[in-house]
Amino acid sequence: MTLGLHPDELALEARAREFANKIVRPRAAAIDRDEQYPWDIVRALADAEFVGMTIPAQYGGQGRSYLDAVLVIEEMAKACTVTGRIIVETNMGAISTVMAYGTETQKRLAADLVLAGDKPAICITEPQAGSDAMAMTTRADKRGDVYVLNGRKHWITGGGVSRLHLIFARVFDERGDDLGIGGFLAVRDEAKGLRVVRREHTMGLRGMPEGELAFENLEVPAAMALVPPSGFRRGFADLMNAYNSQRVGAGTVAMGIAAGALEHALDWVKTREQFGRPIAEFQGLQWMLADMQTQLTASRLMLYAAARSRGPGGSAFPDPMLAAQAKIFASEAAIRIVNDALQLFGARGYSREFPLERMARDVRMFTIGGGTAQVLRTLVAGKMLGLKLPQTRDGYVEAAARPMAAE
Repeated sequence: MTLGLHPDELALEARAREFANKIVRPRAAAIDRDEQYPWDIVRALADAEFVGMTIPAQYGGQGRSYLDAVLVIEEMAKACTVTGRIIVETNMGAISTVMAYGTETQKRLAADLVLAGDKPAICITEPQAGSDAMAMTTRADKRGDVYVLNGRKHWITGGGVSRLHLIFARVFDERGDDLGIGGFLAVRDEAKGLRVVRREHTMGLRGMPEGELAFENLEVPAAMALVPPSGFRRGFADLMNAYNSQRVGAGTVAMGIAAGALEHALDWVKTREQFGRPIAEFQGLQWMLADMQTQLTASRLMLYAAARSRGPGGSAFPDPMLAAQAKIFASEAAIRIVNDALQLFGARGYSREFPLERMARDVRMFTIGGGTAQVLRTLVAGKMLGLKLPQTRDGYVEAAARPMAAE
């Protein structure tokens, strides 16, 4: 099924599929087992020009679309979840934020690092500020021509392997006045005061480190402050728009895992025999396969639509409601599809000799990371109602006092 893809998009998808099957798939089990970041795969991805695809041509990239990135992400995630995540992080999220809002110097710095194989890290989450990002306490104090950052972040994807860090912090001017939340660019090993504290031990995605970072009087030149046109006070919302591309990417990784699991299941049911015939001949299992394919197709259509979309006001990022809906549906459907694929394998699906148990561990992350399914449902409901839906108690009192937007 081409699902409306153009010939050049189909060609890119086919090239990614060939790369994934030849280069990535043979390494997937070892990456999970050894819990080591796959630098050999990263070098091969860079050589094949799958990283930095969305970077504009003037900065060395190809200027490809988010849909192009989605096509590559799916094929890589079918073979190896970690590789799919690398494609997300080198084409969406932090790099797309810098390309949208950065200065020329910032854009060239970020592009050079990514095209060389670096996976930028977005540093938002803190021990007491997860879904409630506005509760972050990391601060950036203006001191002449530098900002001094102090604080701690955790569950930072790529912590310890990423060089470029986009750090979100609460900004204070030299008088100590709170200016809002801003983004700051720092390069590990060049910026003194950026320390990797520890690595989280995760259930899945074991080849992609999740780290806890500490910023201890980290001095960031003012020229490395990433300031949208709306400034610090209102710019946090602009910077967070990058998550609309990140959410499409995360949903696509989940969908890719599901697509890979379904491919394994189809091969299995055609060859596995019980009661004297292939188990593919049993109607109960046929219906399971049909439901899995239906959910997969729906996920793919939603993700394609989100990737092709643009947010309001000329945003460079996907529409927030479409991105949220696509991630909710694709991530939850992927868990069901992978679980059903494992069920079709029976006890062998539970064995480490087959990839289904790894896929089941990996896919569980995607209803959590990049916006939980519950928080994204609140976002969708708010868009439907025309209301901002604060989660604080006093915020709900204030919201209730405002008239509901007209239909």
